[in-house]
Formats: sequence, C-alpha cells, structure tokens
Amino acid sequence: MQHTRPEIVGTFGAASSSHWIASQAAMRILEQGGNAFDACVAGGFVLQVVSPHLNGPAGDLSALLHRAEDRTTVALCGQGPVPAMATIDRFRALDLPLVPGTGLLPAVVPGAFDAWLLMLRDYGTLDVETILECAIYYAEQGIPVSDRLQATLSAAANQFSQYWPTSKSLYLANDTIPAIDSLFRNQTLAATWRRIVVTARSAGTTREQKIDAARHAWSDGFVADAIDSFCRRESAVDVTGRAHKSFLRGDDLGKWSATIEQPVIQEYAGWQIAKCGPWTQGPALLQTLALLDPDHITDLDTNGAEFVHVVVEAMKLAFADRETFYGDPVDGSVPMDHLLSRKYSEQRRRMIGDESNNFWRPGSINGYGAMVDIDAATARFREGGLLSAYGGGEPTTGEFASSEYLASVAGDTCHIDIVDRHGNMVSATPSGGWIQSSPAIPELGFPLGTRAQMTWLDIKSPSRLAPGRRPRTTLTPTLVLDAEQRGYLACGTPGGDQQDQWQIVFLLRHLLHDLGLQESIEAPGFHSEHWPNSFYPRQASPGKLVVESRFASSVIDDLAERGHLIVEGGPWSEGRLTAVVREQDGLIRAAANPRGGIGYAVGR
Repeated sequence: MQHTRPEIVGTFGAASSSHWIASQAAMRILEQGGNAFDACVAGGFVLQVVSPHLNGPAGDLSALLHRAEDRTTVALCGQGPVPAMATIDRFRALDLPLVPGTGLLPAVVPGAFDAWLLMLRDYGTLDVETILECAIYYAEQGIPVSDRLQATLSAAANQFSQYWPTSKSLYLANDTIPAIDSLFRNQTLAATWRRIVVTARSAGTTREQKIDAARHAWSDGFVADAIDSFCRRESAVDVTGRAHKSFLRGDDLGKWSATIEQPVIQEYAGWQIAKCGPWTQGPALLQTLALLDPDHITDLDTNGAEFVHVVVEAMKLAFADRETFYGDPVDGSVPMDHLLSRKYSEQRRRMIGDESNNFWRPGSINGYGAMVDIDAATARFREGGLLSAYGGGEPTTGEFASSEYLASVAGDTCHIDIVDRHGNMVSATPSGGWIQSSPAIPELGFPLGTRAQMTWLDIKSPSRLAPGRRPRTTLTPTLVLDAEQRGYLACGTPGGDQQDQWQIVFLLRHLLHDLGLQESIEAPGFHSEHWPNSFYPRQASPGKLVVESRFASSVIDDLAERGHLIVEGGPWSEGRLTAVVREQDGLIRAAANPRGGIGYAVGR
C-alpha cells in the first residue's frame, strides 16, 4: 500500500499531533533535554493557539502517562466538574429539557490548564517559562490560518456580530474574516500567559513551588477573578434563542484541581490496554475488545465486510452500556469490574449474529444504571439554523451534518502523542473552550468550555448533572503496554463519540494484523451512530453505519444486505489518528493521519 506520508523511525524521540506546529514545538522541547511529559505540555499549550476552534485554555483534558523508570501508568483528569450553583432544578426552572450546547449555561470548571501544569510539576523537568515560550510566541506573532479555522470564523461571524460582541472584537479584527494562510494573533491570550509566567518566576525557590504559583494564579488569582466577574455580569444567547447567565463562579475554580488517578487496564491478545475511567467513554473501547475474539479477528480481512460487521455489532453493545452505566464514578455507581468481566463479556458476545441488530440492547446489572430514552434520542435532530447548530459538539466527518456550515461551527478536539528515548510515553486529548461555542472573556483572550451539555437532566442517570460531578467526556486517549508493563504505543484522535471507534479499528489492524502505524491509520475507516450522541442535542441514528467510499463496492453492498443503514462518506473522511511506538530494542516509530491535512508526526 502506498502511504501519503512516511512512517517516522528513529531512536531519540517522536511527537505526533493533530497540528504540525504543535508536533514541532514538542519536538523542540525534546531537543532541549526535556522529557516526554515536558514536550507534551509544551505541545498542548501550542495547540490552544494554533487550533482555538478545537481546544482552548478553559477547556478539558484527559491523558495517560507512562513513566519508564518505574513502569507506572496513570490517568490524568483535567475534566472540570459542574459548578456548585448548577442543579437539575435550576435548569428545569428555565424550562430546558437538555443542557444547551453553547453559551454560558453549559460552562464547567476549566480543567485543561491545571491538568497540564500538574503533569509538568509531577512528571516533567522544565519550568513554566520554558514550556510556555512557543505558545506565547505564536499567540503574539501569529499562526497561519488553516482552511478549517477560516471556515469556522466565517460561519461564526454572524453569531459574533449579533450576539457575542466580545468574540467579534477578539477574533474578527476590523470586522474582517482572516484569509487562509494569513497570520492570526491573540495578543490578549499572550498577555495572560506572560502574567502567569511572571507570577511563577517570582514565587518560591523550587521548580514545584513556581509551578504551583502559576496554578494558583489561575484557580485563585487574576484568572479566576476575571472569570467570576464575566460570569456575574454577562448573559449570552445560546441554542435556545434566549440569553442566559452562567452558574460558574470563581470559587468553583478554587475548590477544584486536576487529579492523578488509576487507569482502567484490560488484557487483550497479550497486550495491556490502558484507558481513563468511566468519567470518560474510554472503557467502552475495552468492552468492545472483550467482545471480539482475537483468533477470529486475526482470520478476517480488515477491509472486508465481516470485519466491519463484527466490530460494529460489538461497538453497539459496548456503547449501549456506556449510555446506561458510565458517569463520574466518585460515588461507586459504575460497575466497571462487572462490565469487563469474562462472564459478562462472553454473555454479550453471544448476542452478535450474522445480521445487523438495530435495536437498543444495553446490559442489565441489578442496582446499577438507568434507562435511556432511545426513542426520544432518535426523534431529535440537529437543525441548521444559526443558533440551533452552533458549536454544540464534536463533528465526525464531512457527513456529520448535511451542510458544510454545521461541520464548520461544531466544536472538535485535538490529540498529541509523545515518546522519548528513555521510554516515557504520553497520550493526551485536549478539547473544549472552543471559540465558536461560548463568548470570549475580553480580559483573558479565550472563552469558557461547554462540557455540561454532556450531562443529562435526569436524577437517575449515572451521567446526570449535579454540582461537583464531572460530565462524562468523550476525550479518550490510549496507551498500550507489553506483558512486562513497558510502554509500547500511545494513540488517540479527535472526533467526539467516534474517538474510541476509530481507535478500536486502528488497534485491531496494528496489534493483531501487524499492519504498520501509517498503514493502519490510512486504511479505510468507518463509524456507527447507533447510540445517542454525547453532545447537544443528543440525537441517535439506530443502525446507521458511515463508511469511507474507499471500501470496495462489494463490501458496502454486503453490509447493506446485512441490515446496516449505510451512509457513504468521502474517501478520506474517517478518523484523525496519531500514534507513537517504542519497541523493546529502543526503536521509535510515529505516524499521523493525512485526513484534514494538518496532523503530522516528527522525530528522529
């Protein structure tokens, strides 16, 4: 198979991300003597500058970190919780059946900044000033506007002009939509970061004390003060067509900090697959793999109809469980051990037949879970109007909505994978805080995140809205360890509900069929929309299967005959994966997705 770009091979280190500038910034840190964790943080902050329509400083972060020295793997939670004032009763008093996808009402505690600095403090070696240098440079000097950023600003222009003047002032200089490849600057954001650097530089004597000072400048200092003032004084028109204030307050930031947690790890075909906990959708990948017999999958053509069918049917069952059981596990309400048990998996595996089953089939576990109104989700649809479609979630492909407009205004995600010569490895997925989904805070240079749209206004739901609870996020990085607990592979992708779907297919192709990283990424992709989307308006399309048109027509016909409701996407429309590998002999490999044209792997 002829690849669109080479697979990177070396021994020093590698970075692969959803934007080439972030990959280069991360690689620069490795060259300066930083480790994989330093490099990931630097690349993460650059992503906020080069892709403000895909993630921002007040967004969210999920990450998996593997430290080679002691072969430990941990999950990093940068998913901020619902504010103290945000309750189901308060939303019902506003006559809202769902949490809106845009504006100020769905704002949660910003999580990304604190999580990045926690990674830097506890796993990195460099200081805040060095780490932020590239991000500040690009914010001040400008980044080349990509076609997708330009399309997003074009689609957002009327929204900014009519409803969000602070965003218009910040992002549309002189009332002009920036041209593709022109330089886009954010001097206000650069000033915010410079102020944080000054605070860190003048605080304490140790690296850790300086990093903590930067964290406090955010959570208890001038950043929290600016967010508090903005949320108290401003109202914003959202998808409801009405103006609402935010429930978020500065105190919410001060009471929360990012956490290091134990990941969920499941053995599959001799590999240990690590995911973040059920506060993400990550364990659905593990559940899906548990339903797929490795011997059977190894015998199948990964571009054939039987492979696509079996994988999709397994995903339908696993993601039905995601909707029924997953949520913030702080109260012990997620039966993860049971869901990943051999007995339960074998029972569910027997439900996969030769035909597509388009019914809703979650598992049943006494005392756990809640019913999902799948009929209501099926009846909902995403409209194309200025307010109803605006910034409400993460698109999957150009087919995601029937118009280019919808694909432009929906928020999306970034991803970055790093490996260094020592074997340290990071997989990180930052998102949220999209410039098109919430009005900009003029004193800071960025908007708030809108992750509360992923909660349900149902007291029985494990992913219900409640003060202090984390929304169940779609952000879902992956690490693969060998039998000796050594880091082997880090991978991930943007794409909302499709993130784990695309990773499952990639892992099966690479781990079971020995396809190379680049070949596995570039092979034809697919995804299902059988279950409720995690983003407003939470619609579902039972049985719908989207496939790239590069699949053979005979494969597509076979899938349709089995009962899958086929939608053909473009030839290069599915997935935006990146990946890095370190083999036992120290050889490093890296690859990135050609779809979209801006993701790149670098290394040596």
